[in-house]
Amino acid sequence: MLIGLGAPVSGAWATPENLAGFTARAEELGYDSLWTFQRLLVGVADQLDTVYQSVLDPLLALTFAAAHTSRIRLGVALVNMPFVSPVYLAKQAATLDVLSGGRLDLGLGVGWSSTEFRATGADRARRGARAAEYVRVLRTLWTDDPAEFAGEFYTVPPSRMRPRPVQAGGPPILLGGVVRPALERAGRLAAGWLSRSAHDLDGIAADIAVVRAAAPDPSAVRVVVRGVVRPGPRDGRLSGTYDDIRADTAWLAEQGVTELYYDLNWVPGIGDPDVPAEKATTLATEIAEALAPRR
Repeated sequence: MLIGLGAPVSGAWATPENLAGFTARAEELGYDSLWTFQRLLVGVADQLDTVYQSVLDPLLALTFAAAHTSRIRLGVALVNMPFVSPVYLAKQAATLDVLSGGRLDLGLGVGWSSTEFRATGADRARRGARAAEYVRVLRTLWTDDPAEFAGEFYTVPPSRMRPRPVQAGGPPILLGGVVRPALERAGRLAAGWLSRSAHDLDGIAADIAVVRAAAPDPSAVRVVVRGVVRPGPRDGRLSGTYDDIRADTAWLAEQGVTELYYDLNWVPGIGDPDVPAEKATTLATEIAEALAPRR
């Protein structure tokens, strides 16, 4: 199983220095990937976790990280499709894939924040159908010459988008979601599935089975899990001592997970905008070094 890290994008530790130094250190430690996430804004009446209060743009952060690394893969988990045009995202993703030398994994979701839906003017109706069409538009723009698309929700007149992504067919697309139709959509349309931060990992084998059952080639499906680690007292999966967390990591591999990344942004004292940046960085570095892959 591949092991990655959440990049420093949330809270006080999300600094230019950390996006350069911490990501380079992650590559040195042998981590396979770095991951970001999207939060556009938080309504003043929203009761959201601390980790969402101050978040860098996910693709810009990955572009910055790409300039300071050379091997590690760069993933976003995830961009919410309703909030951005597929044509605009196709250009962003292709550009990042070129600048990183073909290292981008593009995670996509259908969104859940009512504040963000209102602020972006996005439509909540038929999100599943829109998502399926959105994915088709991305692939059309990355592969067809000329590209053309006429759908129910999106239209692309005959045109060309260049430069093309480095990766053949474009960056691998991973889809999020927790309900059965979303799991099936990930298996049917994408390279794999992304779990969410609040996912019940004890039941993940059943979810993976749904994703793979819907896939044309179940053996090729990627299952990427955001690992919310909690060093300290044992309280569920990926908590406790570092040995406990490593044991849970091995257990997840047995359940069918192909990639796990420890998202340190969710650790109390790290992804908090009110914690001193130096303190958050010290704790993140300690955890990253303790959980570095052993190969």
